[in-house]
Amino acid sequence: MSTNVLRTADGWWVVRDARAVRIGTKAVTTAELLADRDAVREAAASRQAGTPVAGLVALSPVTTPCRVVAQMVNYRSHARDSGFTGDIPPAFFRKASGSVSGPGDAIVRPSHVKFLDYEIELGLVMGAPLPVGTVVEEGDLPSYVAGLVITNDVSAREVQLTKTQFYESKSYPTFTPTGPHLALIEPEEFARLLDLRLKLSVNGELRQDRTLADMIVRPAQALTLLARFQTLDAGDLLLTGTPGGTALKAPPKAVEKIGALLPPAVKWKAFFKSQAKNPHYLHTGDLITATIATPDGRIDLGEQRTPVADAKQDPK
Repeated sequence: MSTNVLRTADGWWVVRDARAVRIGTKAVTTAELLADRDAVREAAASRQAGTPVAGLVALSPVTTPCRVVAQMVNYRSHARDSGFTGDIPPAFFRKASGSVSGPGDAIVRPSHVKFLDYEIELGLVMGAPLPVGTVVEEGDLPSYVAGLVITNDVSAREVQLTKTQFYESKSYPTFTPTGPHLALIEPEEFARLLDLRLKLSVNGELRQDRTLADMIVRPAQALTLLARFQTLDAGDLLLTGTPGGTALKAPPKAVEKIGALLPPAVKWKAFFKSQAKNPHYLHTGDLITATIATPDGRIDLGEQRTPVADAKQDPK
């Protein structure tokens, strides 16, 4: 069964239901913790009563700096929402690791961003180096991937679309909430990945709800494609795409055809004028709740609860 690890300012913990046992390790980074699996196993097997999890303040279990790479349009439902038809070529982009934040930290909306969107994603945390040229088969995943985390690929849509700038639009501080748990899964549990269900709600309203079976490029193939040009190391993070249900959706075909005839500046002005009527974009005071788990709970990455705050306010 998977082992859930929590990180706080005081160190690392193994989570057992509502209590947590401190891991006896000197590890500071995620990579160092993954290299000290004996200490993790010892804490998991401990008979200590532990500390109530409710009294701990979770940090991101993925420490920075690290590489943060993301897959683009990797769920069939999201492809439909985005107006894609036919085959979708695999694509990746980078996010600044400074965007990684804790599972309870506020998402801070920059003052110039009006169209703030959410994207729940399964994060793969690397446990070993992935050199350029590596070919990863399904059975090889346990050799490279150590664990799983909940991530939210928060996006400033007007920056992303008008400037065709993924890196900036997705890299502001707090734009990658991560955690609470780093689920260290056993080799046989990789066969359960497609059973994982991603759910994201805003103020209690369910917005995204799909399993990994909706995924287009699955983890082994994604790592193989990424390794054509990108090295990854232990502790690095791969975001594997989001399902349908984000606030942003492609305009109807008729509107899209008309928009294609307009100069870019005019087109985007008209598009975002229409988007201003969309109530699903995030606003200050909203609360995002995200979970990823198998139906039987044998793999459960915990619950991420992130409020949305304005940059002019104290995010705490």
